[in-house]
Amino acid sequence: MEKGPEIAASCAGDKGPDQHAIDVGRGDHGDGKGEDIEAVGKERVAVAEVQSKKKSKRVAALDAFRGLTIVLMILVDDAGGAYERIDHSPWNGCTLADFVMPFFLFIVGVAIAFALKRVPNIGAAVKKIVVRTLKMLFWGLLLQGGYSHAPDDLSYGVDMKKIRWCGILQRIALVYFMVALIEAFTTKVQCGVRGHLGQACNAVGYVDRQDCTFSSPNTGPLRADAPAWCLAPFEPEGLLSSLLSILSGIIGIHYGHVLIHFKTHKERLKHWLLMGFSLLVLGIILHFSNAIPINKQLYSFSYVCFTAGVAGVILSAFYILIDVWGLRTPFLFLEWIGMNAMLVFVLGAQGILAAFVNGWYYESPDDTLVHWIVKHVFVNVWHSQRLGTLLYVIFGEIVFWGVVAGILHKLRIYWKL
Repeated sequence: MEKGPEIAASCAGDKGPDQHAIDVGRGDHGDGKGEDIEAVGKERVAVAEVQSKKKSKRVAALDAFRGLTIVLMILVDDAGGAYERIDHSPWNGCTLADFVMPFFLFIVGVAIAFALKRVPNIGAAVKKIVVRTLKMLFWGLLLQGGYSHAPDDLSYGVDMKKIRWCGILQRIALVYFMVALIEAFTTKVQCGVRGHLGQACNAVGYVDRQDCTFSSPNTGPLRADAPAWCLAPFEPEGLLSSLLSILSGIIGIHYGHVLIHFKTHKERLKHWLLMGFSLLVLGIILHFSNAIPINKQLYSFSYVCFTAGVAGVILSAFYILIDVWGLRTPFLFLEWIGMNAMLVFVLGAQGILAAFVNGWYYESPDDTLVHWIVKHVFVNVWHSQRLGTLLYVIFGEIVFWGVVAGILHKLRIYWKL
């Protein structure tokens, strides 16, 4: 078993503060054993307090941002059908749903900068990277490979010939693996139809249809107002488009390095905001000049710049509000969700808990607890299917998972890969 940096330091030949106090006590006060013990005790308490502060120091803004991304995912997944303008853009353009994936990748990059900083050597880093990547791939295939048809269809099983190899967690795993290896091995120093962007005839779609997956979700219109040419099979988390998604993680790593190497709020915010607004403006210029349209499906360069810029500005805003101004209470539920993001993603965003609850019904499969709450508490009260659905997602799902995450935080229970 390898020793972590703190354990290794305490077992090395150098003397820690408490050992030094013992030596001094023995040399200067041969008979004052009581005073020596008291001095040593105070010294150890002081050292423990310092170590405790170091261990408990977290960037609350990052947890809040991660929680916000999970909340956005639940909102657009479960209310996007009622409000098409927040659902994924049919092709070019960027809606609320299109921010979720790049936000995840950006946050992964920021977290990598911190996680690998604590790893003692390259071998341990590579082992950690490989194990975590395999865990994410496992959960991605389990949740989105075709095994679970929750919550709409209470049937389970998958045709291995038609398994969906690509998905949300699979893309995050790929980006994490590549970006983490780049970070681990980077030397630290001081200082079809070429060019076609239509959905049916582009290199991204061609590679995905040949090599990636059979059961890609976008084999028809993404939403009701999507144009007819969206009927071409397409994998939104495909292999070729995932290459550019690595940039989102790399930009996130840069933000993490700024947080590590710059110690004042002013320096951090200056770098973050300058880069964030620069990327944001660059993405907008590329899109509206028709040079490179913002396109989530292709994960175009303008999409990378635009979403990374928005992510940088949001992280900076959370940092100002929570870590600088200390306005933590209004954002606690986001922090709690962010600390247990994997649990909320699996049980909430992927509908596992809803599938379990909907498995119990009275006479008719539609007479479940969830359907009853949606119909009688929200839809019938507001006399609107769209508004009732939106309010249920906000108060019946997002608030519910905020409370669950808060309880788990109080119990110090976290699901980490």
